[in-house]
Amino acid sequence: MAQATGTYDTHDVTGNREDLIDKIFDISPTDCPVQMAIGKSKATAKKHEWQTDSLAAADGDNAQIEGNEYTYTDPSATTRLSNYTQIFRKTIKVSGTQEAVSSAGRNSEIGYQASKKAKEIKRDLEAAITSNNASVAGDASTARKMGGLRAWLDTNTSLGGGAGADGGYNAGTGVVDAATAGTLRDFTKVLLDTVIKSCFTNGAELKMLSVGPHNKQVFSTFMSDSNVAQLRTNVTGNGKTTIVGGVDIYQSDFGDLMVKANRFQPELNAYLLDPAYASVAVLRKMKIEKPAKTGDAVNYVMLHECTLRVDNEAAHGVVADLNIS
Repeated sequence: MAQATGTYDTHDVTGNREDLIDKIFDISPTDCPVQMAIGKSKATAKKHEWQTDSLAAADGDNAQIEGNEYTYTDPSATTRLSNYTQIFRKTIKVSGTQEAVSSAGRNSEIGYQASKKAKEIKRDLEAAITSNNASVAGDASTARKMGGLRAWLDTNTSLGGGAGADGGYNAGTGVVDAATAGTLRDFTKVLLDTVIKSCFTNGAELKMLSVGPHNKQVFSTFMSDSNVAQLRTNVTGNGKTTIVGGVDIYQSDFGDLMVKANRFQPELNAYLLDPAYASVAVLRKMKIEKPAKTGDAVNYVMLHECTLRVDNEAAHGVVADLNIS
């Protein structure tokens, strides 16, 4: 069929308004399970320090004769630990014209970009917390870095074969050393239960298992065996049968663990956590600064300075060197 002669259609018109809705759709995730679980504390210097201690081993033969002379032993000293604050930064530069024009989906380009940058820093922080980064003291040409969770853990750990080795806090250098990767292997219930038992033996009261997306699915297969079918339950609220948030609870021999999939942690590590013994120690809260103008644009810098405080690394555990797909 042909268009009728003389028809004035949309291809000829120059005055039709654009059809751009006043919304912006962004599904980038911002949930940060470990960061939310461990909460916040306060730092007052770039090198944040704390102490740990432990009791003597239980002695079932602690029996004394009557009238025995007292003998004294030197008490054990506390262990002093530290981590360095890391500066997170995002920059914003918006031209004066762009801020003045009418934009779809936001009233202010600066405000919209600031909201995005704050979310990005939150994601960066989660990645740093759950990383295997060694701590770095920094200097005039080197940025400070916090030691990540994997680097801290050296008591309750399960490593792959080969060259796998824990890092941990180095009292001699005052920094946290990164762990060395071992041979990758499948995540199994046996590996998980072995580390849970180690944590319990060393005094931990675990509350959370944080895994990457792939190993969250692997974890779910642990429950397919009829012999362990009762070890997985769904969290429900108010007596309803609806699953709240799809959160799993793993009923181990030593307590229940909330199981969370974490998009931002390294997939090869499954972290077992007691959130009461870790926190994000904040030196400078997230803020936005406005440097001097250098042209017809508005400049903003968003900053956040903090570190990971692992109060006692034996309160946590890791099944490391896991296959990631």
